[in-house]
Amino acid sequence: MTPRIRKHIKDHYVLAVLLHVALGIVLYAFEPLSKVYFLVAMGYFIFRIILTPNAYKAYYVFLGCAYFSGAEVLFRMTDGGMAYEASKYLVILFMLMGMFFRGVNGKGYPYFIYLILLVPSILVASTTLSFFANFRTNIAFVLSGPVCLGIAALFCYERKVTNRQLLNIILYLALPCITMTTYLFLYNPSIRDTLSGTASNVAMSGGFGPNQVSTALGLGMFAMVVRLFMKSPTLFLKVLNVALLGAMTFRAIVTFSRGGVFAAIIVIGAFLWTLFYRSSHKMKTQIVISFVLLCITVMVAWTISSSQTRGLIDKRYANENAQGIKKEDITTGRIVLFQEEIEGFLSHPFLGIGASRVKDIRVERDNNPLPSHNEIGRLLSEHGFLGIIIIMILIIKPLGYRTANKRNYFFYAFLCFWFATINHSGMRIAAPALLYALALLNVVPERVFTRSLNK
Repeated sequence: MTPRIRKHIKDHYVLAVLLHVALGIVLYAFEPLSKVYFLVAMGYFIFRIILTPNAYKAYYVFLGCAYFSGAEVLFRMTDGGMAYEASKYLVILFMLMGMFFRGVNGKGYPYFIYLILLVPSILVASTTLSFFANFRTNIAFVLSGPVCLGIAALFCYERKVTNRQLLNIILYLALPCITMTTYLFLYNPSIRDTLSGTASNVAMSGGFGPNQVSTALGLGMFAMVVRLFMKSPTLFLKVLNVALLGAMTFRAIVTFSRGGVFAAIIVIGAFLWTLFYRSSHKMKTQIVISFVLLCITVMVAWTISSSQTRGLIDKRYANENAQGIKKEDITTGRIVLFQEEIEGFLSHPFLGIGASRVKDIRVERDNNPLPSHNEIGRLLSEHGFLGIIIIMILIIKPLGYRTANKRNYFFYAFLCFWFATINHSGMRIAAPALLYALALLNVVPERVFTRSLNK
């Protein structure tokens, strides 16, 4: 073993990767250990937030939130969380702990208004939800994500972090995705044996929802691209990160759920555009080299996916069925759902039809508990005119903040992930809420951050 390789093995990043690959193997071998994994991770971050010096508490809040956002789908597929929405609740808890220790910025008051505007839909739902609907679980299902976003945005608004810290936060998003990718390869090593047409494939998604798995892997793809372009100074790290990126891309593609893959493409594009635009001429040359590696990785992942699925994945992305017949609806029914939500808004334009009523109506009419896939449509139908105000706050406030703070390389990437995800998967997971909030961070040079600690 050469000294250079020994040096990399001693590197915390490489050790973290190896640990999370091992975790994936352990969880597949004995799935009940997922609960232990969840509790250990939760305890670790709670104690770090409490015990770390006051100046660094916010940083550990972000690390904890990033880790559980990246691990949320993994815990759901392995039944590791204490509740289905456990990761969202922990993100809320960590952010509230951060507020307790570090306070909030008064300029973020629009997000307090945003949280207040969510309340009327609960009151309306108390009168509109059917008798057989479970009021608490239905409300928690649709509002835990928006509440998570509001509280995270309140805490993150203009919070100082350095570029190095932000890169570590993105790493903590990626690590659980490495574990999930390992688990998926062990759960379903033979793609060809589980082919079932061009529809989203549960068997290839670890026995869980392909939409959520694809979204989580898309998040991991973005995080690994960041590592490839910004934290791969040696050939060894480039090869390692390309291998991890290729594995995640392959597993995301073969879920047959396109939403997470398209979201990853959009987010990675936004990140690379910002990085290239703001880089020096010398850096642009290095970016081009890494971009070539990225393109080769994606092409290889797609070629293998096409071969393993006997060409069915090509038909899926061409919007064809297994016989090669073009499908009329490229959104797989999402347009119909969105139209129903707009009808709900038009019928009750002021306060809306109430939280979770959209799903409740589908249960009554079709006996199908199909939730909303589009957060914009859900906000309009269930919150009415207040939903329009909520959407305006969510879009206008970060863009206004950006005019005075342009140091965050990931601003557009984070916002793109939020917007792309809520338009194909709603807010079923915590990641879009967290990444939206991270776009509001104030990225400062190391010397400025150090100076702020000494005040």
